[in-house]
Amino acid sequence: MIPVRGLPEVRERDDVAALIAAAVELEGGDVVVVAHKVVSKAEGRVVRLDDVEPSAQARDLADGEDPRRLEVILGESMRLVRTRPPLVIAETRHGFVCASAGVDASNAPEPDSVVLLPEDPDASAARLRDRLLELTGADVAVIVSDSFGRAWRQGTTDVAIGCAGLQPLLDLHGRRDSTGYELHATVIAVADELAGAAELVRGKLDRIPVAIVRGYAAEGDGTAAELVMPRERDLFR
Repeated sequence: MIPVRGLPEVRERDDVAALIAAAVELEGGDVVVVAHKVVSKAEGRVVRLDDVEPSAQARDLADGEDPRRLEVILGESMRLVRTRPPLVIAETRHGFVCASAGVDASNAPEPDSVVLLPEDPDASAARLRDRLLELTGADVAVIVSDSFGRAWRQGTTDVAIGCAGLQPLLDLHGRRDSTGYELHATVIAVADELAGAAELVRGKLDRIPVAIVRGYAAEGDGTAAELVMPRERDLFR
């Protein structure tokens, strides 16, 4: 895992791929893991709270916190899964189930603003991949990542909310282990594991939003949407 240091603060309409290409020498087969915050900022997915009028529902959920932030969360939510004010677990329009519908004030570009998830993280990853190939000639995979909590586990880990240039899931169904046992239900969330590994060298407070995973044999193609549990198989929603 290689941290990409020296990237400037990203603003709306910045060419994120050009910033990455200027900061690190890419090799074919690299997996470029980009924190969604820089993608969202470049795509203008930032809301100033001064422009938000909270609803009655947002005020009820705020429980002493800023109700304007809760209003933004409601606007990004397709469905509220669980609430314990001011905590909101919501399903986003992408199908992600996560805290605050992905709305976050950390590393926002200015005080009293929040950053939203990209409109289409898979499309964002594909655009970054195409642009990096154009700029560097390196055929890389791209993951757009975000930090998610997990049911029944303490702490957060980064997961892939967008990807391009690799298979996000490795299906081992039908293969046999060393004792000859046939696997019936083992599917590895490869894109999530790569995102989590990259987070180890990016850090939360080091302002390093991009890392390169080198040495993993990325192959195939797919989208992070494949990682979302289909509703008909979800036992917990």
